[in-house]
Amino acid sequence: MYRYDEFDHEFVKARVAQFSDQVQRRLVGEITEDQFRPLRLMNGVYLQLHAYMLRIAVPYGTLNSKQLRMLGHIARKYDKGYGHFTTRQNIQFNWPALSDMPAILTDLASVEMHAIQTSGNCIRNVTADHFAGAAADEVADPRPYAEILRQWSSVHPEFSYLPRKFKIAVTGAERDRAAIQTHDIGLHLKKNADGQLGFAVYVGGGQGRTPMVAKKIRDFLPEEHLLSYCTAILRVYNLYGRRDNKYKARIKILVHETGTEEITRQVEAEWEALKDGELKLPEADIKAIDAYFAPPALLDRPEGDDAVKLARLDSRSFSEWLDQNAVTHRHPDYAAITISLKGIGEVPGDATAEQMEAVADIAEKYAFDELRVSHEQNLILPHVARADLKAVYDALVEIGLATANSNLITDIIACPGLDYCALANARSISVAQDISRRFASLERQRDIGELKLKISGCINACGHHHVGHIGILGVEKKGSELYQVTLGGSADENTSVGDIVGRGFEPEEITDAIEKIVDTYLAIRLDPSEKFIDTYRRIGLAPFKEALYAGETKAA
Repeated sequence: MYRYDEFDHEFVKARVAQFSDQVQRRLVGEITEDQFRPLRLMNGVYLQLHAYMLRIAVPYGTLNSKQLRMLGHIARKYDKGYGHFTTRQNIQFNWPALSDMPAILTDLASVEMHAIQTSGNCIRNVTADHFAGAAADEVADPRPYAEILRQWSSVHPEFSYLPRKFKIAVTGAERDRAAIQTHDIGLHLKKNADGQLGFAVYVGGGQGRTPMVAKKIRDFLPEEHLLSYCTAILRVYNLYGRRDNKYKARIKILVHETGTEEITRQVEAEWEALKDGELKLPEADIKAIDAYFAPPALLDRPEGDDAVKLARLDSRSFSEWLDQNAVTHRHPDYAAITISLKGIGEVPGDATAEQMEAVADIAEKYAFDELRVSHEQNLILPHVARADLKAVYDALVEIGLATANSNLITDIIACPGLDYCALANARSISVAQDISRRFASLERQRDIGELKLKISGCINACGHHHVGHIGILGVEKKGSELYQVTLGGSADENTSVGDIVGRGFEPEEITDAIEKIVDTYLAIRLDPSEKFIDTYRRIGLAPFKEALYAGETKAA
């Protein structure tokens, strides 16, 4: 993984000193909250319903055990003993005191972490496939390019005050695990017919109030032109993106109103003047960054097959966990493991200080000291020898993180909702917990099969409900919470925005509604191998709507 150079260290140190002074001025009343707001947002500090919140960057979701231990330390010393991993592959602390922010940022800097550009109208944390560098289907590791983009975009003077926040994602496989078509810029790393590496470029994806799927504006961009082409896109957006209405300020609105063909023409014209200039990436620079992401020395461990067979015979729960949470690795003697942060009835994405420290120990002992945060709010061990899988499972059981539900209905994405967020209209956490308990049976979950359920507490869609196979949006109606359901969304290589089913449901109705949807799917699927999303695309909305609103004289 990338290590800070001298510039990185000095840059982060200077930012901590600057923000420490700004915090002190706020505490003594020299500046007002309104004056402080843009300063704190530049450093990842939000003002939530009950307290300040700090969002910490985890670039492209990669971190080591030392960094995870530091996050555990921060949770214990400065928060209420836990942290919340987010859909941006970051982590949030919901209860730190403003007076402690300088100390927290100083502690983070000691392990090469910070909170810069995790908020505000800038280029946010660049995300990537959480199995990058390990997945068997990968063309190339996307993280070196994400790191190049991180270095280029950090406090970029031209793009520090964009019309609105800006998000970039990179994937390196045909199976999109980074949701690139829901981003302002999505980059699909691929090879052309000559074996040259480059990118398919997507622009204008996003969720929120107006969900849109990104448009492909270039099928193949050679890797050396990555920065010049992204610069061209940002310049067009910075020039023409709307600043008079924050709800229409994202690049997706510009693409929609201008048209894909015209946006492509403008970007290509801007790029023509840039592509052979100083932003063209020398091959030596690409290789230098790539070297930071050299895979660990994966020694052959052929004993793993026999060890796994014996462990499966000895433990049904281990066998179920392995089937659900292990992914095929590029090396046959290894696996990539999802550590579910979605225990039955628990808060999706939360981990305690003790759990973070224990997972750090596991990663150090069994996974080459490397971890990932997924955009699905789980942790990943990307390189685990199959011979060590039972030992890893046993260690996870001890800390309550061995739930075998990856990609199942209880592996729910949920934003903090009205329990924390000042923007929310409704609770997300309690709904997720109720649904999780209703579908607690692993046998039932596995019979249902892959099902992505996502919950947002407001139209900002931090829970990605628009692209859930089943999406739930909390809204406010006449002072009460109401939950709207969408079906058929997806965030993979076949990205789609879900369809609104009909009227919303009261808090006490929503779990029953989800169960009706699932039961309807089970009744109409062709066979147990047909996934929910495939059934929905084959049949459509009608049978689900009928099941939910049967007997009503009118469905809104």
